[in-house]
Amino acid sequence: MSTEIEVLTAYPELRRLAELRDAGWLFMPTCDANGDVTKVTGLRPYPEGVADALHVGSQTDAGALRMDHTGGLLWQRDGTVADVVGALLALPAPSDPLAPRLVRGAAPRLWTPR
Repeated sequence: MSTEIEVLTAYPELRRLAELRDAGWLFMPTCDANGDVTKVTGLRPYPEGVADALHVGSQTDAGALRMDHTGGLLWQRDGTVADVVGALLALPAPSDPLAPRLVRGAAPRLWTPR
């Protein structure tokens, strides 16, 4: 089993996911029959009834969104892991006056990008 330092050295893009984890995100890997991770899904709920969600399929296939307690889509970003995680880290907390509040549509019930 590899240590976190070894994994982050081999896959530097995962450092951004470690930053999210350290900021309070919860992650769930999805594995294939061989035990290899095929995707990672993350969630960060907030006390305000808002939640951020993240899906990572590969280095170039990631997506994130923020939804309110009614399932309204407040914010969304798709792209590379680095771009999406960077956008999430820059996204103001729901309690911040600059946080997105305008509902742009309905968030999918079982959210997956594209």
